Amino acid sequence: MPFCFGRRFLLAALSSLTLAAAPAWAQEDAPLVAAASDLQFAVDDIAAAFEDETGMRVRLAMGSTGNFARQIREGAPFEIFMAADEQFIADLHADGFTRDEGDLYAIGRLAIVAPHGADLTPDADLDNLAEMLDAGRIMRFAIANPDHAPYGMRAREALQAHGLWEALQPALVLGENVSQAAAFALSGNAEGGIIAWSLALAPQLAERGDYALIDAELHSPLRQRMALLENAGPVAEAFYAYLMAPAAREILAQYGFAPPEE
Repeated sequence: MPFCFGRRFLLAALSSLTLAAAPAWAQEDAPLVAAASDLQFAVDDIAAAFEDETGMRVRLAMGSTGNFARQIREGAPFEIFMAADEQFIADLHADGFTRDEGDLYAIGRLAIVAPHGADLTPDADLDNLAEMLDAGRIMRFAIANPDHAPYGMRAREALQAHGLWEALQPALVLGENVSQAAAFALSGNAEGGIIAWSLALAPQLAERGDYALIDAELHSPLRQRMALLENAGPVAEAFYAYLMAPAAREILAQYGFAPPEE
C-alpha cells in the first residue's frame, strides 16, 4: 500500500522549497490566491512582476487543487483559485462559488525525476522505471496523492498506461501535493518520482536531479483553469487580468507550461 511520509520528514525535506506567502502593505488587505503547487515558482515570479509593475500585492497559498476546492466550499477567504485541473473550477462554478467559468491559463506536463546518483534513469516512456521495478530495485517512488491532486491523478494514469501501477503500490510514497512529492523524490531517500515539469525546470530544483518529460500520450491533458471567486475585490481582479497578459504568459512558458490555445 502507498503511504504518506511523516510530518517531521516532510518539514525537513521542504525546508529549502517552501514558498512563503507574499507580504502585503496591510496583510489583511492583500487578496489571497489559492494556487496549485505545480505553480510554486512560476506564480511567485508572476506575483513579484505584478507588484513591480502595479505596486499592488497578493498573498499566495500553495497546495493541492482538490484540497483548495474543499476549503473554498467550507468558506476559505480566497479571491482567486488557480487550479491544476479545470474540472474543479467547473464543479465550483456549477455550485455558485465562482463568478463565471473562468479561463484556461496553461497546459501542464508531467516529468519523471531521479536524484543525482540514483540508479533510475528518467525517460519519456518510463521504460527504465519498468526495468528497475521488474528487478525489484524500486523501494520508494513519489507521486502526489491521486485522491485530490491532479498531478497525482495524471501520474497514476501514466503508470497505468505502462502497466506499472499495481506493481508499484508497495513502493509508492504519496505527497499531499506535487511540491511535496518533488521534495521526497529528490531527497535521496527515494529512487525518484513523477512530478510537475514546471517544478523540474525551476532553478531551485533543476540542479538536484535528472529529469525527463513524460510522453503526453500516457495521460489525459492537464488543462489548468482559474477563476475569480464571488468575494474577489479590485486587486484580485487586477491580478487575474495580469495572469492573462503577455508578461505572465512568458513566465509560465519559462516553466514549461504550454499556452491553452495549443
